[in-house]
Amino acid sequence: MTIRLLRTLVAVAEHGTFSAAADKVFVTHAAVSQQMKALEEDWQIAIFDRTKRTPELTSIGRSLVEKAREVIKAYDNLVPSVLGDDGLSGDLRLGAVPTTLAGLTPMTISLLKSAFPDLHVAVQPGLTNSLLHQIERGHLDVAIISRPKLIPRGLNWAHIATEPLQLLASLETESDDPVYLLKSNPFIRFTRDAVVGSLIEGWLQDQKIDVHDSMELESLEAISTMVLCNLGVSIVPRRCFKAVSPLPLKRLDLTPNAPVRHLGLVSRSDYAKARVIQEVQGKFLEAVNIGRFPPQTFGTPIQSDN
Repeated sequence: MTIRLLRTLVAVAEHGTFSAAADKVFVTHAAVSQQMKALEEDWQIAIFDRTKRTPELTSIGRSLVEKAREVIKAYDNLVPSVLGDDGLSGDLRLGAVPTTLAGLTPMTISLLKSAFPDLHVAVQPGLTNSLLHQIERGHLDVAIISRPKLIPRGLNWAHIATEPLQLLASLETESDDPVYLLKSNPFIRFTRDAVVGSLIEGWLQDQKIDVHDSMELESLEAISTMVLCNLGVSIVPRRCFKAVSPLPLKRLDLTPNAPVRHLGLVSRSDYAKARVIQEVQGKFLEAVNIGRFPPQTFGTPIQSDN
């Protein structure tokens, strides 16, 4: 048995088929099959039920996968634990929902690079559900997302910020009553594929507000520009990181029972570099604090008062 075989076993469990696992670990389908047979022969147990068209893990196989993850985690953390850098160098794959890409995420990365110059951060944008799948499959190390109703088993959640929802309207609109504006203007909807979009739809239904959809977008910047041009009104999160030059728009609070979007970090429970996640969370929290009074430029991170 080798770490390589254990990685292959975990890849099969995460991706469902030998072919998909082969792509993940960069070997052929035949090689994956041979490696799994080698494990079964070595341990003298049936890891897979091969009576099915697609081999499935047995109950013993599923238990072995969980133990294999623990062994891989310990192996991956072996050198960092000796060297003392706790993995704060090399590559970090960070997922981010689009609404954080214009302020919060860039500032966080800047803070990370200042503190850990040998840590190279690659950003993968995406909606929450897509990023969750990528975290589960090991394609990303950590992601900043909107909290869904349920956090999948095996993932950890770390809270970053709370963002109440607000109504955006053009300065040309005559009323400051959000309900009146929603009923009397075209509605520019935040995509329902996003967690925020689902929150908005749920609130509208609870309040029995019928809106007249004119378009459905997933970019907060695009929505804001449409509202600026008086093409309709919209409901969006009040971002925890303020824009340097916000567009001249009405930003109206909804009713006291309006929903809020919770931003947080999600990572796998078995992720080997726990210190990395702690540092990323700390820098996101620092960026939120900075974002209350954003600097004029983002070239050099400013120092927090805390």
